[in-house]
Amino acid sequence: MVSMKDVAVECGVSIATVSKALNDHSDISEETRRKVKEAANRLGYYPNSAARALKTNRSYNIGVLLNNGLAHEYFAEVLESFKNEAEKKGYDITFVSNHSKKMTFYEHCLYRNFDGVLLACEDFSNPEIYEMVNGRLPVVTIDYIFNGSTSVNSNNVKGMSELVRYAYSRGHRKIAYIYGNVESEVTKERLAAFYKTMGELGVEVPDEYIKESTYLDSIKAEKLTYELLKLKEPPTCIFYPDDLSVVGGKNAIKNMKLHSPKDVSIAGYDGTRFSQMLNPKITTIRQNTREIGRIAADELISAIENPRATIVKRVVVDAELIEGETIRKIGN
Repeated sequence: MVSMKDVAVECGVSIATVSKALNDHSDISEETRRKVKEAANRLGYYPNSAARALKTNRSYNIGVLLNNGLAHEYFAEVLESFKNEAEKKGYDITFVSNHSKKMTFYEHCLYRNFDGVLLACEDFSNPEIYEMVNGRLPVVTIDYIFNGSTSVNSNNVKGMSELVRYAYSRGHRKIAYIYGNVESEVTKERLAAFYKTMGELGVEVPDEYIKESTYLDSIKAEKLTYELLKLKEPPTCIFYPDDLSVVGGKNAIKNMKLHSPKDVSIAGYDGTRFSQMLNPKITTIRQNTREIGRIAADELISAIENPRATIVKRVVVDAELIEGETIRKIGN
């Protein structure tokens, strides 16, 4: 088995220097740190996790609380990025979902000796989540804001505004919006941005053009699309809460012997890979899942390793308009 001494001999430095370099001590030069880490990788040296935990009083294990998040491509990609970044920094992650009813989420995380916790795709109104946020473990949330903990969010306001302005530039004035769970912070931001941008463009939004749905529910989206298209003055363009819901909309349009985007334009949200595999490609807002996951890991690990220097932040990550092919240009 390769030891720290072997790495020290390879690099021509002391064992203490190797230890400091591998633990990113500030009194070690960048050149020495790089040299030691390259040698450790080349020789196949891995620090004993138990010894490291004993020395630092950390488990190097992060808990991730999620509710079916891996079934959603957006959250699955965020969590994959989070996992990759955490592993680069020497941390393992453990998913926590169906916890023991004998313990709350917070008690379970303390029992598992997690150094910190990521909250993603959770029911943030759950009292157990409030207990977690107000506990002594470092916490970072994705797509939800709590006072006292750092959050990493996609720029929902800018994303929705760009989508509205794009549809407007294509000649659309009758734009309907089927939105997701009303209690969601994400929904509140997108809905407010929709109304605000339409108002700035001088477009009035009829109440019947706004429909409440849930995220990732293509069946409900299909039903609501029927309702919109049966109106006396149906919309020329319909926004959906996510790319999967667009599938329900497409089914309704097809069943009514209509075509998209020829008869009605549609747009999704998330920018999932499958949305660009459909024909025609869906117009959507692509969220930067890789950056959201990376930043969440960086912020959480920083809070774990430097608690006294931790500043609570609300990090907002820009999204990108994918024009796709499902918003047709109409009018002159």
